[in-house]
Amino acid sequence: MPEKQKRVAAIHDISCVGRCSLTVALPIISAAGFDTSILPTAVLSTHTGGFENFTYRDLTDDITPIADHWESLKLEFDALYSGFLGSFDQIDLVADLFDTFKGDNTITLVDPVMADNGELYSVYSQEMAQGMTKLCAKADIIVPNLTEAAFLLDEPYVGNDYNQAYIENLLVSLAQLGAKKVVLTGVAFDDTQLGAAVFDSTTNTIDYAFNQRVNDHFHGTGDIFGSTLLAGLLSNFNLKNAAQIAVDYTRECILKTVELNQEKRYGVAFERAIPYLIKRLGL
Repeated sequence: MPEKQKRVAAIHDISCVGRCSLTVALPIISAAGFDTSILPTAVLSTHTGGFENFTYRDLTDDITPIADHWESLKLEFDALYSGFLGSFDQIDLVADLFDTFKGDNTITLVDPVMADNGELYSVYSQEMAQGMTKLCAKADIIVPNLTEAAFLLDEPYVGNDYNQAYIENLLVSLAQLGAKKVVLTGVAFDDTQLGAAVFDSTTNTIDYAFNQRVNDHFHGTGDIFGSTLLAGLLSNFNLKNAAQIAVDYTRECILKTVELNQEKRYGVAFERAIPYLIKRLGL
C-alpha cells in the first residue's frame, strides 16, 4: 500500500512583502513533500520589521468558520503549526482548533511569535504575551526565541548575558508550561557559533544544534527555522537532528542572501537554498 502523504495545517499571518510567516512556511513544508493547508490569522502589506505605515487586517472572525468547514469535511492533520496570531481572541480560537483536529499521532508545534531583541512586536500587548502560555500548554513542541521565553515566563530579558546553566534552567521552566519538548532559538555561548537548545522532558535530555554565526540580523529566519524543524520531524528525524537541519538550512538561506547582496528587510533568499534542504531531508 502506498505511503499516505502527510497533511499540515499552518496557522500564521500573511505578510504580502517580506518573506516570513505563511510565505515561508507554505513553500518550505511543501518542498519537503507535505500537503500544506493554511489558515491566515492576519494580512499585512509587509512584515512589521524595518517597514513603516504597513496595513494590517485582523482575520479573527474568519478562523471559526474556516475551522468549522474543515471539520465538516472530516479533515485530519498530521501536524498543527501555529505562529503569529493577529489578536488576543485568536489564542482561544487556535487552542479550540487544536482540540478539534489533534489526533493520537498529530504533532502540535507552537512558535510563539511575538517578540525579539527584548521587545514585543508593535501589534502585540503584554496581555497577549501572557495569554500565549495557554496555547503553549496545548503544544507538543514550542519554539520560542530568548525574548519570547522571557515574556512567556514573565522574567526579565537578559540579552546576551547568560551561560549554559541559565539556558538549561530556562528550558526546564518552559517545559513546565505544558509542552513536553522545547526548542529555544538564538542561543550562543561565544561569538563564533549560533543555534538552538533542545529539551525533551520525556527523556530529560538537553542537546544543542549550532553552526557558524553570520554577524548580522536577518528578518524571517525564525519562521524558516520553525518550518524546517517541523519538516524534519515529519520526515522522521528525531528532535535533535531536526533542529540541526533547521539551524543548518537557516544559515544556508542567510549565506545565499549575503551572496546576492539583497536588502535584508525583505527577508532571506530561502528559495535559493531549497535544493540544500531537500538533500538534507533525503528526498
